[in-house]
Amino acid sequence: MALSGVEIFKLLPKTNCKECGVPTCLAFAMKLAAKQASLDQCPYASDEAKKVLGAAAEPPIRVVTIGTGDNAVKMGDEVVLFRHDKKFFNPTAIALAVNDDDANIDAKVAAVKNSVIERVGQFLRVNAITVIDKSGDAAKFAAVVAKVVAADIPVILHTKNAAVAEAGVKSAAGKKPMIYAADESNAEAMAGVAKAGGASLAITAKGLDALTALSEKVKGLGVDDIVLDSGARTAKEMIHDYTMIRRAAAKKNFKPLGYPVIGFACRDNAQAETAITAVGIMKYASLVVVNSIEKWQNIALFTLRQNIFTDPQVPMQVEEKIYKIGEPDANSPLMITTNFSLTYFIVAGEVENSKVPCWLAIMNNEGLSVLTAWAAGKFTAGNIAKFINEIGADKVVGHKELIIPGYVSVLSGSLEDKLGGGWKVVVGPREANQLPAFLKQKVAA
Repeated sequence: MALSGVEIFKLLPKTNCKECGVPTCLAFAMKLAAKQASLDQCPYASDEAKKVLGAAAEPPIRVVTIGTGDNAVKMGDEVVLFRHDKKFFNPTAIALAVNDDDANIDAKVAAVKNSVIERVGQFLRVNAITVIDKSGDAAKFAAVVAKVVAADIPVILHTKNAAVAEAGVKSAAGKKPMIYAADESNAEAMAGVAKAGGASLAITAKGLDALTALSEKVKGLGVDDIVLDSGARTAKEMIHDYTMIRRAAAKKNFKPLGYPVIGFACRDNAQAETAITAVGIMKYASLVVVNSIEKWQNIALFTLRQNIFTDPQVPMQVEEKIYKIGEPDANSPLMITTNFSLTYFIVAGEVENSKVPCWLAIMNNEGLSVLTAWAAGKFTAGNIAKFINEIGADKVVGHKELIIPGYVSVLSGSLEDKLGGGWKVVVGPREANQLPAFLKQKVAA
């Protein structure tokens, strides 16, 4: 269970040596409690302190990784029930289910490979493939697994047959596959395959009591990387079971349920499947298996996932500088807005759609939107004028005309006064989708 700052302080040497970079041991203890520092920064920590604090520092939900390299799926490592208390760390992975006897396997592997979508500077994708043992043929199953890992896609081996699982693990050697699943009937055999092949192991049981017992059994068999499936398949069951699992792990530090959760949203109806997947994303599933990854589904689910797993205490921001949109020259329009990521990418996208090359000055307002930054006194005439002068905008463009967002038109007069030197301030449209028409009209004039 997590220790308080005072409890941690009692275990520290209390020398106030400052060698950890913090003025006092008490302040260092508070940083440790907030997970803003690590004990190895203290050169005089005792062996007892290292033992106690090391155990306390372990996340309530174990980290389990599927796959290797840049595309590896990291699950778990979560510490809170509600994202505003801290944040959620590892976004819910989405895995496409494919049968090992499917004639369209190559096309489905390619679809996962090409599912990447860029949104507000982040590259979002379908994360894994679940290969389902339909044929009962270990060689056929292993061949499909080989195709998946060859495409550098993390793989889940969906079978209750230990021999088939073993063939799949060998086919994915060194790629950290996950086996789904061990139950009460095959736990010993599956645990042996997972241990021998360095694979994580999903366990499944109907209900949390049975799942707890199976978790303890598999842990006792020497498997550390466990993923939980309570058997929940409806939205109601998923909300109940996943919430109870998360609460037991995060609030009670109940180790048998302190593992990532896998959910199955597979439906014949794509809309129903998308809705169930959304439930999993919002209610603590670490990985959700689906039947379909149509682009409209991906856009909806990726956007939801990105929003849920963004730190609500830290607005998404882009770097403060002047950006080139297209191939602008000294006569191209100069615009300004704030460094809130969503604002930047929406504005930049609309400028690109206009086909009018522009310079876009992005001012640091701590990631706030235009109106919020203005209301907070951060996007003011004085601050804008200072930024434009300091960033050397007059060296980028051969004119002295600055376009500001329409929502802060009230700043135009005072901004011209603050800029001085013959600068002219033009009020742009309020909404980004009006920019193409505005820019085309301006260029034509």
